[in-house]
Amino acid sequence: MKLSQSSLNQIEKAIGQAIAQYRGCEENIVTDIHLQANPGSGELIIFDDDDTQLAATTVDEWINYDGDDFYADAERALSPVLNNMKAAGDLEKLTLMKPYSFVLVDDDKETVAELLLVDDDTLLLNDELLKGLDEELDAFLKDLLEK
Repeated sequence: MKLSQSSLNQIEKAIGQAIAQYRGCEENIVTDIHLQANPGSGELIIFDDDDTQLAATTVDEWINYDGDDFYADAERALSPVLNNMKAAGDLEKLTLMKPYSFVLVDDDKETVAELLLVDDDTLLLNDELLKGLDEELDAFLKDLLEK
């Protein structure tokens, strides 16, 4: 499912509204910002660890979604929005103690996917980063043992 530019802008605006309250105040201990997508109503609700609603919007393409992989589609739509916001510097200067994450949750508020981890020192490992690691470690160990 591809979202329209209008829907992507709505999502970005809602996330911006949610994080705006974490600018210029005292440091907050929030470990996750939850994004709850609803395939029936099309609603995207953003809330903090204490279940306080920070923002909400309706994504037209999600209303009455009839596919089997709604959360996978929602993850594919939300991750780039968050990554673009991070690249643009929108997530900087927030008064949130790092690390914190943006997570996609279902109706039961169970984590479906981690969309973005914000931390200065942590790097998330993925398949692309780990590709060829075994061979490199084997070569390193062999070189080390030969000396």
